[in-house]
Amino acid sequence: MYRVVIVEDDPMVSLLNRTFTEKDSRFHVVQTCSDGRAALEWLSHNPADLVILDVYMPLCTGVELLRALRAQAIPVDAIMVTAANDAASVDTLLKMGVVDYLVKPFTYERFQQALDTFCRHKEAVHGQAVTQGELDKLFAPPDSGDRSAPKGLQESTLKLIRDCLHAAPAQGLPSEAISKQTNLSVVTVRRYANYLVERGEACSTVNYDTGGRPCRLYQLKK
Repeated sequence: MYRVVIVEDDPMVSLLNRTFTEKDSRFHVVQTCSDGRAALEWLSHNPADLVILDVYMPLCTGVELLRALRAQAIPVDAIMVTAANDAASVDTLLKMGVVDYLVKPFTYERFQQALDTFCRHKEAVHGQAVTQGELDKLFAPPDSGDRSAPKGLQESTLKLIRDCLHAAPAQGLPSEAISKQTNLSVVTVRRYANYLVERGEACSTVNYDTGGRPCRLYQLKK
């Protein structure tokens, strides 16, 4: 069973990450930390296989934590689960060897894909040598077959979201504003809006000028 440390300053997201992780019998959450400094202290004295890691945290960011883990040669893999989708952050973290990168909000299915990717990596390198076939499974591009909507999505609800985004200001709308305009729950709005992003119909950006936590804005592609 793989030992997992969750590093996330938002208690609700931390609980969600833990719940999703422990639905998979291959994983066991051994520690949760609300900032990178506490995580580094714990990981310096305790073994773990995987860190599920946010970027924006007090005291020590996810980037700083991962850099410190690599500098100290602490052998742990990382999956990023974060609102940070700016190109600089993504590029930096990919260069530090993260296994996968999930942008909040995310679905359980996408989270499970990240866990599966981690397991494939671990299984491929467990022996003395790695075959080309095993490497191909790790690095081959994903299957581009079925792009149908996930089970449970309704075309009428998609139309509501599209119509709302059509009338949105140039900078886009947060999920809370879409929720008020469509009378849908924020959770439902995020699920459908993220589906439109995955399909390439919409895009999302993070607004940092909120005076508080960053806010994700959605807009249709022109």
